[in-house]
Amino acid sequence: MTGQRASLLGPEDCRQIADLGLIARWIVEGTIVGLHRSPAHGFSMEFAEYREYSPGDDLRTFDWKAYGRSDRSYIKKFHSETNLCCHLILDTSASMRYGDPTKFHYGRCLAAALAFLISGQQDAVGLVLVDDAVRELIPPARGPLQVRRIHDALAAASPSSRTRMGPALHDLSESLGRRGLVVIISDFYDDDAELLGAVRHFRFKGHEVIAFHLLDSTELRFGIDRLCQFEDLETGEVILAHGSALRESYHGALNRWLSALRSGCDGCQAEYRLIQTHIPFAFAVAEYLHKRRLWRKGT
Repeated sequence: MTGQRASLLGPEDCRQIADLGLIARWIVEGTIVGLHRSPAHGFSMEFAEYREYSPGDDLRTFDWKAYGRSDRSYIKKFHSETNLCCHLILDTSASMRYGDPTKFHYGRCLAAALAFLISGQQDAVGLVLVDDAVRELIPPARGPLQVRRIHDALAAASPSSRTRMGPALHDLSESLGRRGLVVIISDFYDDDAELLGAVRHFRFKGHEVIAFHLLDSTELRFGIDRLCQFEDLETGEVILAHGSALRESYHGALNRWLSALRSGCDGCQAEYRLIQTHIPFAFAVAEYLHKRRLWRKGT
């Protein structure tokens, strides 16, 4: 599949496809190189296969014995035994039902793509579904069966309860085991202090943390100019108000909230990324990973 076709694949297309595994392949194939490269070179490595030498390949992996026997040039490819362990955490609270596509649908597709990508790098990946408690936990493992297990869980999941992820994530941070990568996918309609405290807890335990903040564009614009009923998706509370009367105070509160989340993550060296759900998530993931590779290279 071409990179152009993958980048144009949007949530509306994916909605027509029940198989999240297929969605993930379409997103990842040919467009995304990956989140993680092992820093190991020649240590704790497991042999995988041979391939023919190409100019520019690392000569440390050149097989001189094979060259002496056959006069043909090969290099050895390895799997690292010190692979990444990634935990994908998806918010399943009721507020994730908002939007078109819904934030929950977008988050499921994003998690499915990342699971496929990470597993394809021979890394271990797991899934946690959480709202005010951990609803499902699939421990990290490697291989295509693990990816299928994660995709099946994502396909069966639905948003239901109220958000209070902080205490659940605190408990989770104590049980994850060895250090790895924690990816939180949420709209973060939660208690800021509890949520950021949980992020700091993950960092204290030595995990790298990426926070993907999903918001619908209407939540950022608030372009309502008429009398409307506003309903809280989690409590069911309804208020009647004119949009124009709320706009200024809404934008002020929104900007303060986004700034607090971003600065809170920056303060504990967690990575914060705001994603608007009208942007095709294949493009959002590819753009993020491109920037991440540049950052890792120091450019």
